[in-house]
Amino acid sequence: QVQLAESGGGLVQAGGSLRLSCAAPGRTFSPYVMGWFRQAPGKEREFVASIDWSGSGTYYADSVKGRFTISRDNAKNTVYLQMNSLKPEDTAVYYCNSSPPKSSNWGQGTQVTVSS
Repeated sequence: QVQLAESGGGLVQAGGSLRLSCAAPGRTFSPYVMGWFRQAPGKEREFVASIDWSGSGTYYADSVKGRFTISRDNAKNTVYLQMNSLKPEDTAVYYCNSSPPKSSNWGQGTQVTVSS
């Protein structure tokens, strides 16, 4: 079990950018594939992006491909999600977890709100 803490969310206008961070204080992400997920109001949680241990293998949902970039710093036990060209439909609570996710790892998430 890894306690994860997401941060970096906020309110931004459409077209803007945000950088999310996910840390596991006192724990290591090794050797997990890590991912970002999101849940919009009234919808199920969905996959956004994932990254392998080396950082060289990344995978994105079609809805964010070309706009979002996932990265990781294993020395800092931190995973990032750079979000550019944000759209109102990106509004959601964003979570990180291993990929595939483990139910025991879900944190509080960080709210991202994109205004039109």
